[in-house]
Amino acid sequence: MTTTAIPQKQYAVQLVGPSQLKLNPDKDVPRPGPHQVLAKIEAVGLCFSDLKLLKQFSEHARKKEVVKGLSEQILNGIPSYVPADKPTVPGHEVVLRIVAVGDNVKHHKVGERCIVQADYRNLRTSGSNAAFGYNFEGGLQEYVLMDERVVVDEDGERFLIPVKDDIGASQVALVEPWACVEDSYVTRERQSILAAGRLLVVADAGHAIEGLRESFSPDGPPASITIVCVEDVQLKAIQDLGLPVEEAIDPVALPDEGFDDIVYFGASKPTLDVLNDKLAAHAIINVVKGGKRIGEPVAVGVGRVHYGPTRWIGTDSTRADDAYRNIPPDGDIRDGDSVLVVGAGGPMGQMHVIRNVCAGRKGVSVTGSDLDAARLAALEAKARPMAAANNVSLRMVNSKEEKLDQAFSYYALMAPVGQLVADAIRDGAEGMIINVFAGIPAPVKHDLDLDTYIAKRAFMFGTSGSTIRDMKIVLEKVESGQLNTNASVDAIAGMSGATDGIAAVENRTMAGKIIVYPQLHDVPLIPLSELGEHFPTVAAKLDDGQWTPAAEAELLRVAKA
Repeated sequence: MTTTAIPQKQYAVQLVGPSQLKLNPDKDVPRPGPHQVLAKIEAVGLCFSDLKLLKQFSEHARKKEVVKGLSEQILNGIPSYVPADKPTVPGHEVVLRIVAVGDNVKHHKVGERCIVQADYRNLRTSGSNAAFGYNFEGGLQEYVLMDERVVVDEDGERFLIPVKDDIGASQVALVEPWACVEDSYVTRERQSILAAGRLLVVADAGHAIEGLRESFSPDGPPASITIVCVEDVQLKAIQDLGLPVEEAIDPVALPDEGFDDIVYFGASKPTLDVLNDKLAAHAIINVVKGGKRIGEPVAVGVGRVHYGPTRWIGTDSTRADDAYRNIPPDGDIRDGDSVLVVGAGGPMGQMHVIRNVCAGRKGVSVTGSDLDAARLAALEAKARPMAAANNVSLRMVNSKEEKLDQAFSYYALMAPVGQLVADAIRDGAEGMIINVFAGIPAPVKHDLDLDTYIAKRAFMFGTSGSTIRDMKIVLEKVESGQLNTNASVDAIAGMSGATDGIAAVENRTMAGKIIVYPQLHDVPLIPLSELGEHFPTVAAKLDDGQWTPAAEAELLRVAKA
């Protein structure tokens, strides 16, 4: 085993049950087995997602046992694998340095500095995937044990992404949450019926089936079609496609989450209520209204738009292919967009505002709305110079005091509230994009005016988490100086302040991110605005109130003394 000097004990924040956090100053530091890597944590960002784990604990989809990807025998030999009701260590926004590796480790070496892609998508749980900081111990401890069979996927790609030594710990630890933001803008959207997928076509009386073949993917047609219709001419139109066809009498009897695409030629709310539940993961439903009106709101699975991720499109015409042409290639803002970030004052909202201000799009305006004047003021102080440098119009609106009177073309929603989607559809401009960034719980449905949604050619989408590719994109921006992730830092802490930091995230008392330095045992939670009262020499190295690598280095020097 290759190693450096390692202590026997460490400080760690452990989640031992629902809403049961404890600071353990005497947790064992494990020694790596043959396939394992031990790393020292430099910094951890606290995340709102940590609260979901805190509340749900063993019921969280990523705290469940791994059911696919590694054998039970291998998993049981990993001390940091802690599924179900076993105590875990939260914290997935980390930068670490490898200090020991087992004899059979091939892809990692002592001394490497890395950030972690927390979603182990190759390891499936019953409802999601395994994750660092969930069913595998995370970063709110001084040392973490990782297994190479977990953190290297089947293609040999590493979940531990190397980073340079000359970048501040907080800057690179925050690549992960910024990557989640980036993912929501760069994820590619499917713009046709899935090749080799399962297609359901439902046609009401009097609706011709048109534009279906033209909606097929360039990669090929669906594998099969299930048809529910009442007219022979509709059935013949499907049979003429030359694909395997199965007739069904009533969509109610069809399996839930059973179809990759649903094309509905009709405008009936009861039918749409049924079809909502037939969408599989990553499915698209296309409502081809044929000039008819639904006439009342439809209960749409807005939670699954985020977590599914499912998509809703439609057209007032008679042709299915008209609707697919309205799907954007990705979720990015466009030249000339008027962007509204709802809930802009929170940590993730700040990132969306800063990201869009710095996106390099022409003619863009960005508005941030929030109910908290202090949080808006903090955001404006950070974002205003960036907006000026990028020639972007920036506006802050306290929605408690001022009514938004503009039809925006891009909405980024930071609060998990279905009504915000409904409001965007009602108020937005034609061709609007609605980014359902906040994690509305997957089972939640909300009444939406699909007539207006379709007439305005709107598109709503959501994403959850990030990929290795997303993190590399953001890391490149950080390393090149294009993106300063420290702009989102609002407070720092050592281990004694970590649980207070999680409480601050829950109570939304901090406008930005909280960075924890596990090697500092006795530093409490300190907002940057109060840093001078605790560490004057550290406060002196802030840049106009913002956290800097120089301030971080000074904190590590004086707080360890």
